[in-house]
Amino acid sequence: MPYHRLLRLPGVAAQGVLGFLAQLTQQVAPVGTVLVVQQESGSLALAGATAAAFSAGAGMGRPVQGRLMDRRGARPVLAVTALLHVAGLVALVACAVGGWPWWCVVALAWVAGLGLPPISVSMRIEWGRRLPGEGRTAAYSLVYLVQELAMLIGPLAFGLVIAVASASLALGLVAVAAGAGTLAFSRALRAGSAARPPERGRVFADRRMLVLLAVVLLLGGTLGALQVGLPALAVARDAPAATGLLVAALSVGGIAGAAIYGSRSWGAGVQARLVALMLVLGIVLASLVVIEALPMFWAVVLAGGVGQHFGASAPFLAASASALLGAALAGVLLPRTRT
Repeated sequence: MPYHRLLRLPGVAAQGVLGFLAQLTQQVAPVGTVLVVQQESGSLALAGATAAAFSAGAGMGRPVQGRLMDRRGARPVLAVTALLHVAGLVALVACAVGGWPWWCVVALAWVAGLGLPPISVSMRIEWGRRLPGEGRTAAYSLVYLVQELAMLIGPLAFGLVIAVASASLALGLVAVAAGAGTLAFSRALRAGSAARPPERGRVFADRRMLVLLAVVLLLGGTLGALQVGLPALAVARDAPAATGLLVAALSVGGIAGAAIYGSRSWGAGVQARLVALMLVLGIVLASLVVIEALPMFWAVVLAGGVGQHFGASAPFLAASASALLGAALAGVLLPRTRT
């Protein structure tokens, strides 16, 4: 299903716009907390610990949010997490500026991560259940297109505010904007999204889920290595400013990949697509090892879409994984463990 047909479905366009606004802190929050804490405390170690606490909180919160969404629906979970996320970030800024003890700053970063609203998950459920079969490819790709746009534009807006004010004010403003977007997004969901009978289910009752989990863990390890490796490469070449260009290329690659992948129908099955795209990812990564010149490195990264969220490969892999997940659960566990 092409994007234009998907966007004509009632409520999808509004949900996409509001979902974009709600995800502005996806990239801004970890970067912003590092800048705020380092500027106010002068400690890069504390800034790194704060960013780590935010990521840990987000990772711990997702399974809990998923269970609550299965039992209570998306709307109340989105409303509560929006308030928790914004309150955590604003309090973190206040504590950092006020010179409070380090453990308060780290704890508040964990709270902010714990409350990171599950916007993309809500989109996948809402749009996926409204479209049959292959139509979900476009839906899942649009989810990641919206997310990638937010992760590209959010830091740009954050940087603009910093240029005229301060990192603390910038982080606070972006957090409030994302919180307002989350609350509006929750109201834009269809009424049926807000109610679901509380049933029990075991996500890993199907062994295919374990295989998919292993694949995602390996991909996540690759993502973590790239997040460290790309800046290190730029510094090693005495061009630290090139880090920004590499990240920008990856974001643009992700947007282009989502637009291309979701705009057409695919004849191959989702399993074959996932394997093929992982092979492409591996080949591109291998080619980067032998490239010396940064301009050529940048061009290959842009073309192959490797990096944060795997650039242009992100929607391919994410959409395929989401579709494979749906296939594994369909008829066995749904709707008990949909989220």
